[in-house]
Amino acid sequence: MNLKTHITLILLLISVSISAQVQFEAKLSKNKLGVNERLRIDFEMNQDGDNFVPPDFSDFTVVGGPNTSVSNTWINGKRSFKKTYSYFLAPKRVGKFTIKQAVIEIDGEVYKTFPVNVEVTPAVELPKDPNDPDYVASQNIHLVAEVSKTSPYLNEPVTVVYKLYVSPSTGVSNWREIDNPKYSDFWSQNIPIKNISVQNGQFNGEEYRFVELRKTVLYPQKSGELKIEPLSLDVTVEVPTNRRDFFGGRMMTQVNQRVTAGGRTIKVKPLPEQGKPENFTGAVGDFDLVVSTSKNQLNATESLQLTVEVSGKGNLKLFELPKPKFPSALEVYDPVKNDQVNTALDGMYGTRIENYTIVPQFKGKYPIPGISFSYFDPKTEQYKTITSNEMLIDVLEDPNNPITATPATPNLKQPVVASNAFAYIKTTTKLEPLEKSYFFRSKVFWASLIAPLLAIPLAMVFRRRRETYLADESGNKRRAADRLAKKFLGSAKKSLGNKEVFYEALERALHNYLKAKLGIETSEFTKDKIESLLTEREVSNETVNSFLNVLESCELARYAPVTNVMMQQDYDNAATAISAIDKQIR
Repeated sequence: MNLKTHITLILLLISVSISAQVQFEAKLSKNKLGVNERLRIDFEMNQDGDNFVPPDFSDFTVVGGPNTSVSNTWINGKRSFKKTYSYFLAPKRVGKFTIKQAVIEIDGEVYKTFPVNVEVTPAVELPKDPNDPDYVASQNIHLVAEVSKTSPYLNEPVTVVYKLYVSPSTGVSNWREIDNPKYSDFWSQNIPIKNISVQNGQFNGEEYRFVELRKTVLYPQKSGELKIEPLSLDVTVEVPTNRRDFFGGRMMTQVNQRVTAGGRTIKVKPLPEQGKPENFTGAVGDFDLVVSTSKNQLNATESLQLTVEVSGKGNLKLFELPKPKFPSALEVYDPVKNDQVNTALDGMYGTRIENYTIVPQFKGKYPIPGISFSYFDPKTEQYKTITSNEMLIDVLEDPNNPITATPATPNLKQPVVASNAFAYIKTTTKLEPLEKSYFFRSKVFWASLIAPLLAIPLAMVFRRRRETYLADESGNKRRAADRLAKKFLGSAKKSLGNKEVFYEALERALHNYLKAKLGIETSEFTKDKIESLLTEREVSNETVNSFLNVLESCELARYAPVTNVMMQQDYDNAATAISAIDKQIR
């Protein structure tokens, strides 16, 4: 066998071995695209495999796939096999991104693709091809955010309705939200839509069908230009094609279309300073005030109810009810709140009630001054004040106590009533002789003799425990942080009504509490790390979210106006979250 034959055999063996090699690679439809375009990525292999694991498409939204295709052909006795997993991706933002490795198992071996790079540019102008389904869908489907007011007053309701318009020639089979708007500068509440119904309307002067997807009521919490973030949807659109079915009707094809309701800017007007009453607490709307008592005449030590009721339409959950002033001779308990507030498309309406329980102790006539409540009416753009009438509580003499107190009404003399109230004081004595006692060999003598001997081992045990306690540096730090958390939480409670001092103390309390429980420094505090550490310690997601919401409220309070009611709610939520973490943490 000559040299030429050897070389031929070697090349043949090499070609056979190369053809037998497994190939697994990722292929992109394009390496550069606009943020409004779609990207296709194919994961191809030349041998069949199992347990395919795609990469994490965190920078993209999967709008289609995985689609699987298999090709198995024989040409001139040579087999050709190809299996493909395909995904259709929509970029979430502009930038340069890397799609990481995909993994598959072939014949017991694990294979991975190489990472691929993609550059996403700002939106580009798409080709206007009337036969292109994507272009047809973009021209026949629109998402609109309709805002009821673009220049409201502070704490005046604004309604945002998101409508999806679809032309009669196309259809929609499904949609899902991609980007949800966050209303960081607003108090917000979504109005539930139980049944989505199709309605007829007009868009840009043309006939369209539309559905209302979301309704939200917003109350701006600060003045100035506030932005409403856009809502984005991925919609499956049914677009007609040029093909016909057996009966001559046009066949439809499905494409995925991303639609966005553009961001809106609201110019919020501050409430006027001129004419603002001193007792104004932030109520904006149209309200009524009713102050009533369950009875006006009663015996001492009996109880009555005084009710303060504010009803109407406006920001009912965002202000405090007026507080009545009571004579010092009346024992008054903390009010019981009973709020019956609903939120409709045009804002909040309902009633807020506070019931005070009053127990007079002595006979007399006790006047309760009238209560004033002020609010701003955005319709008339004026402040209004409602004042209740003065009420008189007539307390009759207590049959169990004939002594009467000085009445609340001035310049009215009261008769002095004789009583046997001091009959319990003894006026005679009964003396008994004391027995002589000796200290030596008494119980006290033996106890004082043995006590020092018993104290020595107790002192040794106490010393060892104290040394162990002092040597535990991490434990001492946690205990110190725990004491600080309690101290600052107490400071926050004392500072209710002073926004800056309250939220600073509340935030320091939460941070020191985390130091005590998690053993981390303030410089390490991030929401993601706090959530991760608490979850690892088996704290429920609901409790973690509650704790993080309080932290977020502390941050937002620096930029937004806050009422005393909101501060009390944040304090209660902080105390509840700390208590829940103590019970759950492991």
